[in-house]
Amino acid sequence: MSKVYIGMSADLLHPGHLNIIEQARQYAGDGGEVVVGLLTDRAIASYKRLPYMSYEQRRIVVEAVKGVSRVVAQETLDYVPNLLREKPDFVLHGDDWKTGVQAQTRQRIVDVMSQWGGQVIDIPYTKGISSTQLNKTLKEIGTTPEIRAGRLLRLLNSKDIVRVMEAHNGLSGMIVEQVQVKQDGKTEEFDALWISSLTQATAKAKPDNGFLDASSRIAALSEILDVTTKPIIYDGDSGGPAEHFVFTVRELERLGVSAVIIEDKTGLKKNSLFGTEVEQQQDSIENFCHKIASGKANQVTQNFMIIARIESLILEQGMEDAMTRAKAYLEAGADGIMIHSRSKEFTEVQEFARQYRELPNRKPLVVVPTSYAHVTEEELASAGINVVIYANQLLRAAYPAMVKVAQSILTHHRAQEASQEYCMSIKEIINLIPGGRVLESK
Repeated sequence: MSKVYIGMSADLLHPGHLNIIEQARQYAGDGGEVVVGLLTDRAIASYKRLPYMSYEQRRIVVEAVKGVSRVVAQETLDYVPNLLREKPDFVLHGDDWKTGVQAQTRQRIVDVMSQWGGQVIDIPYTKGISSTQLNKTLKEIGTTPEIRAGRLLRLLNSKDIVRVMEAHNGLSGMIVEQVQVKQDGKTEEFDALWISSLTQATAKAKPDNGFLDASSRIAALSEILDVTTKPIIYDGDSGGPAEHFVFTVRELERLGVSAVIIEDKTGLKKNSLFGTEVEQQQDSIENFCHKIASGKANQVTQNFMIIARIESLILEQGMEDAMTRAKAYLEAGADGIMIHSRSKEFTEVQEFARQYRELPNRKPLVVVPTSYAHVTEEELASAGINVVIYANQLLRAAYPAMVKVAQSILTHHRAQEASQEYCMSIKEIINLIPGGRVLESK
């Protein structure tokens, strides 16, 4: 009789997992025990995407697998804390961890197991099974509004800081959905999408003053919903009158949007980064609290978030006013606070975050570091910030690139130079879109 320990995510349970569990049963013997260390959402999100299923859902699935004796939570990628508690006779893992970034993790386990004569068993990797391909297939299938809407709250509970990038059409949404960087054994990617009124208006060559009506903005949002699965945060500007805002909440919630951010300003919209250079009017605390409370009273699910954006620092009303508003908005039911600043230094936002951390009913804190872009995500997280939104970078990058292509064609009276220097190939752009390869083969 032996105790066998297996660490796994088990988000997409496939024959490779079942093979390892079956091997573990054999090593455990009659009357032995197979213990699965199931990685928590936070443990998984520390090195790759948030799992599709929550920890509790995955636990139920794994407990139902024949041969599993117990499931215990593995809170980190490091096996050692659980191994010291369980003291298993064997640890089983696929042999793919003998090389690459996981080799150090394996050696650490070997060293710890040697303390009580335990052994690490490397099971031959199951051929023909690719978790990467399964994940890709799931993304192409898509998601449901209910599943998408709930992922933002899961991310906030699983990550030190949630990374959000703006998207203004289907193509930019697909970039946010798909782009990844492998770095130090981790997969870096964006967690969610920001639907910005500024970039949506600019993409249509219209001013950012509320000119685009709700129908136009929802139509662009629908393009993005069609090609993405990640949670969405919607820029609601001021939210309009409270009587109108309640319908916005219901429509966004029905579409599967996770959160709306509304700013405490009134009148014709003017971009906050102009600050006091243009006339901007901040809403009264009483009126804005009423708007928040009305929105919360009319939402249907518990997943949808209304986040209050405070403009006090933008409009030079001071830190005291910003904190007074934060307290009032939280009491009115806001699910989070966004503090905005156009200062090029981080100190102003950092001080707000310090004071905000002391509030007994604090909720997630959101920033848009457009003006203090030199500050890293690690520094933001250390200050107590929970969500960072890169609010306009994709559109700002697209315009200069298109201008360069146009200028090159005008200069050379042909497209060759522009195509070679600035453009992806036709084959690449066809293959970019799911289903494009079918068109290419014809």
